[in-house]
Amino acid sequence: MWTLASCIRLMLAPALVMTILGTSAMAQVVTSGPASCPGVALTFDLCPVRGGTGYDQRLIDYLVEHRIAATFFMSGTWMAKHEDRVKELLAVPFFEVGTHGQVHAHLPTRSPEAQKQEILGPVTLLKTKYSRQAPLFRPPYGEYNGETVDLVKTLGLRFVLWSVVSGDPDPALSADQIERRLSHLTKQGSIIVMHANGKGAHTHEVVTRLYEQMLPQRHLTPMTVSDILSCKPPIR
Repeated sequence: MWTLASCIRLMLAPALVMTILGTSAMAQVVTSGPASCPGVALTFDLCPVRGGTGYDQRLIDYLVEHRIAATFFMSGTWMAKHEDRVKELLAVPFFEVGTHGQVHAHLPTRSPEAQKQEILGPVTLLKTKYSRQAPLFRPPYGEYNGETVDLVKTLGLRFVLWSVVSGDPDPALSADQIERRLSHLTKQGSIIVMHANGKGAHTHEVVTRLYEQMLPQRHLTPMTVSDILSCKPPIR
């Protein structure tokens, strides 16, 4: 089974990943944009939460106020409990939405048919209830196997992971520690994974520092995942 930690390690060892999944399978898993692209993709997972609001309103307000392009990966369970928030995110023209599984299940432990249903749940909900296509998919926990990759391709979706892990849900990490990690890892074409479901105690603070300090200093522009893959700067 692919755990979040193992996925992170394997991203740092592409030859090993290709040995396990095969070159063609790995080519279907997006982890970053072009290294020549002067931008980064700020992505935020919206996983189900048991306590709290499940939504980082301060973070969203900051992104909207400063017109910061971002991509949100929403789980079906989260969407069902936050209909007004879904509408809020869909109404922002410089936001992009993708999906993050129905109940945030461990996909490699499921049968191919169960994986298919977990993947399709939020995709179908967005299409039928909100008239929105959502071609980007991020697996819960970053876990997947060869069957997951094949299913995502068959369903016509784009498999998106990340190249930089912020670690923002970890209560043991301070804002300074997260910022140092991002400063060390972020470069042109990076896809950064964070959370907008209230799990990140310092997410708003870190994003503020990124946008106001580190990214301008490095001449990097926030982009959606789709825009960074084509290296198309957002229209502000």
